[in-house]
Amino acid sequence: MSDGAALAGPDGALRCPWALSTEDYVAYHDEEWGRAVHGDDALFERLSLEAFQSGLSWITILRRRPGFRAAFAGFRIEKVAVFTDEDRERLLADPGIIRNRAKVDATLANARVLADWAEGDLDELIWSHAPDPSARPAPKALADVPAVTPESTALSKALKKRGLRFVGPTTAYALMQACGLVNDHLETCVARSPSQGARPS
Repeated sequence: MSDGAALAGPDGALRCPWALSTEDYVAYHDEEWGRAVHGDDALFERLSLEAFQSGLSWITILRRRPGFRAAFAGFRIEKVAVFTDEDRERLLADPGIIRNRAKVDATLANARVLADWAEGDLDELIWSHAPDPSARPAPKALADVPAVTPESTALSKALKKRGLRFVGPTTAYALMQACGLVNDHLETCVARSPSQGARPS
């Protein structure tokens, strides 16, 4: 794993090395990561979870995702936007999520901002920053995968300009990777193969 090249999983198929540390990661890598996500609520969930992940391992968030969904009303923007002070205190006491005050407050504030946007605005804004897929060759190893790009920096600025919080360039790029705006599966990774089928929208 030292060079960050794709490795064989339990089934013999090559995968991105990070996907092989736990069974949870294998499923997330194969079925979700890098596949297109559309819809304001779905993107609000991903944006919120990426913000909660800041400074933590993604596996920590992934294993708590059911708890997050239960605590945040399925990340329905219109529902989270009307959360009360009592809801905020409930969240800060909920062991099923990451009880970080700044991140909880940012999620609630972001929902209130997004509730005033027209339907589809968040989806359109995020996807307008997807780079040309032919502009960068498929990464051969983890070292070829950036943490920040000009597009993620531009997306971060656009989100902040419209009032969203906890959306720095690194978080924005993690969102782009997770939601299929970029394909950072390694060149030989099975999840990059066309045989996996069209990415869902």
